[in-house]
Amino acid sequence: MLLACSLAGCGVEESTGWTATVYYTAVEEFHHEPPVGVRGCPDRDCVFGDADLGRHPAGFVAAVREEGTGRLEAGGYLNWSHNVGYWLDSEPRDAAGDALRPFVSAAADPGVLARGTAFRLMDCGRFPAGAVCARLLEARWVVVDEFTPGFGGDRHVDLYLGEETGPGFTTGPWYATLAGATVAQE
Repeated sequence: MLLACSLAGCGVEESTGWTATVYYTAVEEFHHEPPVGVRGCPDRDCVFGDADLGRHPAGFVAAVREEGTGRLEAGGYLNWSHNVGYWLDSEPRDAAGDALRPFVSAAADPGVLARGTAFRLMDCGRFPAGAVCARLLEARWVVVDEFTPGFGGDRHVDLYLGEETGPGFTTGPWYATLAGATVAQE
């Protein structure tokens, strides 16, 4: 009976042809480029502030702008959003200001998957089987974040991994794009 229920759906809607990308929290200590000045908000209760947020490695600042968050060597986080700019915070944040959770938080365009939608990856599409694929399949993801306008699209989810694990993270196996994946909405 359990098998019949899982195959019949029982509240699960599967669809194929998804692209799953990943995002992460950059870690300042792994970046050693020349420093650049950053201006923004000293806390998350302002928009496009002009306070001096310090000087940080250029690659780290670029990663924060691309990924949305970075852990500072001095403690705390430098976050970025297209509708807020840079700000300092005590945690990496999603679009609603809640803390991002590794292997739980996901992003999607609101018209594709609404905030609060839970889903699982059922396969990794054309991405090779292995430890990365297995770990992404184990997770139960929840849409809590949104793409920067123009970066999402139909059948595209972005999966939050947590902190980068060392220098060169974006050339390693965890910086993955899964094309042709199957998503099961719960």
